[in-house]
Amino acid sequence: MRSLHPLFLASALFLALPTVVEAQMNSTPMASISGTRLEVQARGESRVVPDVATISTGVVTQSTDAATAMRDNAAKMARMIAALKKAGVADKDVQTQAVSLSPQYRYRDNEAPLITGYQASNMLSVQFRDISKSGAILDVLVKEGANQINGPTLSVEKPEAALDEARVKALKTLQARAALYAKAAGMKVKRIITLSEASDGFVPVPIMARAEMATDASAKTSISPGEQALGVTLSAVFELE
Repeated sequence: MRSLHPLFLASALFLALPTVVEAQMNSTPMASISGTRLEVQARGESRVVPDVATISTGVVTQSTDAATAMRDNAAKMARMIAALKKAGVADKDVQTQAVSLSPQYRYRDNEAPLITGYQASNMLSVQFRDISKSGAILDVLVKEGANQINGPTLSVEKPEAALDEARVKALKTLQARAALYAKAAGMKVKRIITLSEASDGFVPVPIMARAEMATDASAKTSISPGEQALGVTLSAVFELE
């Protein structure tokens, strides 16, 4: 291997130095505080009515042989999907969650498990964008063979406006709180040094669908969306003088 001449190495190091110095000179200096530092935190909240309901629904079928279990399951699932489309649920709002087939066993003491049949399952995730109709659609699904229903989970499709409202509320609370501390200390607020946000995000809330109390076959499933809270937490550093 050829060794590099010492003069060449020195020249290379010298040429690299301006890059390092320039990077250091371009770094943004930390904000300095000449007065009193005050750290406060506040949460803003906005209440909204959910506009999307999501359920998990499907069919579980059993038979003595695997092929029959899957065939029966597929037929019932096809009727369910047709009923959803007829009710106005868009294709994009229906998604397969899981398809499974598993043997069913009989257990006896001191004997190997014996397969007695098979269980087929097909589960869908369904979104309803008109919550007022979701209860009626659940009843239709049951009528068409659905024997597994979980949910609904209620959410807001576009929470941005509500989150912005929460941000404004949190900032106003921060400013009022900083002014309160400053007044109590015989000072005044000079400026905000730093401001950071921690959003609650939106966690869909699962609720239980319920059937209205009735004594005959006219009982209908009812879903009440109610209100949910969207929140934003702001943290700020103020300078007091």
